[in-house]
Amino acid sequence: MKLLALDTATEACSVALNLDGEIIENFQMLPRRHSRELLSMVEQILDDAGLSLNEMDALAFGRGPGAFTGLRVATAMVQGLAFAVDKPVLGVSTLAALAQEGFRRFGTTSVLSSIDARMNEVYWGAFREQDGLMKPAQDEMVIAPESVLVPQSIAPEGNEQWLGMGTGWAFREKTAATVVDCHADCYPRAGDIATLAAFDFNEGLTVSAEQAMPVYLRDKVALKKSER
Repeated sequence: MKLLALDTATEACSVALNLDGEIIENFQMLPRRHSRELLSMVEQILDDAGLSLNEMDALAFGRGPGAFTGLRVATAMVQGLAFAVDKPVLGVSTLAALAQEGFRRFGTTSVLSSIDARMNEVYWGAFREQDGLMKPAQDEMVIAPESVLVPQSIAPEGNEQWLGMGTGWAFREKTAATVVDCHADCYPRAGDIATLAAFDFNEGLTVSAEQAMPVYLRDKVALKKSER
C-alpha cells in the first residue's frame, strides 16, 4: 500500500507517505504559508522516496476541524492532485490524528484532543485505542472550554486516565475535564493521518476527488441553532 497524506488545518503544514506501514514525514510550522509551500513539500517527499504521484493507491488529508483557510487549502490540494491521477481520497479527522499522536508518542489509550477554535471555543473530541488505532468515543464538537466533559469511564475501577493533546489545552485552567497530562504544543500531523487512512482504505472508505470535503464543525452548530 502506498498513501500520500497532507495536512494544513493549523499553523503546522505536513506531508507524509505511508509505504506498507513505514511512515515518512515532512512536518513544518508555516503559519499563513500553506498555500505557497504545500505543493513543493508534496513534490519533495515523493522525489526523495523515488516515487510518483501516480504510484499512490490513494491520497489522504486532514479534513478538519481546524482553521477555515487551512482546511480549504488542504481540500483544494488533495482534490487537484487526486483528480490529476484519478486516485481516491480519504478524509481523516484532525482530532483523531492528534489522538493517534498521543498513542504513538506516549502509549496513552484514552486521549482528549482539542484544537483552539478561537472565539473562546475549542474543537473537541475523545478517543480510545482499538487495535493500535484511535477511535472516537463521542461525537466531535465545537464548545466552550468550560463545557468540556470526558466520556463515562470504561475502566473496571471507573478511573480511566485521559491524556490531553492539542492547542486547545492552552485553556486547561478553564477546562472542566481532568487529565493526567496535556500537550498544548502538539499539532495534527500528516504521518498520523496516513496511519489512520490506511485502515480506512482497507475498509473501502474512499471517496472520489470531487467528494472530498472539509469538516468545519462550527457550521453544523450554526445550522442546528437556526433550526430550533
